[in-house]
Amino acid sequence: MDIMKKSVGTEVITVDIQATKDLLTLGHCYLDVRTEEEFKKGHLENALNIPYMFTTPEGRVKNPKFLEQVMAILGKEENLVVGCQSGVRSVYATTDLLDAEFKHVLNMGGGYIAWVGNGFAVKKSDDVKI
Repeated sequence: MDIMKKSVGTEVITVDIQATKDLLTLGHCYLDVRTEEEFKKGHLENALNIPYMFTTPEGRVKNPKFLEQVMAILGKEENLVVGCQSGVRSVYATTDLLDAEFKHVLNMGGGYIAWVGNGFAVKKSDDVKI
């Protein structure tokens, strides 16, 4: 059984860091599913942060309102690239989005760690003036 295939027939497509950078240049939206704490330490420019999981005293738990929060901001026809710290949470988030009938969702392989490792630009929340 192909572990990338889900029961509803969705398939997660993973793109590498360079492909992600190119897609963002073409106007794709970057959905960062890391925790707010991780996001504040550094993130891709113009990233939208909706945590897929929260850190609790008992460990990480799934954000029960993840899909609701995404749908409040993004349409199901948006071109999305989903990323996290290392590429694991983003696979789960991408699967959930595809199962919720989002049409154009890709997973960023390697996550933020790979992005930084390739020397690509990042922003810190302190850089953002509100």
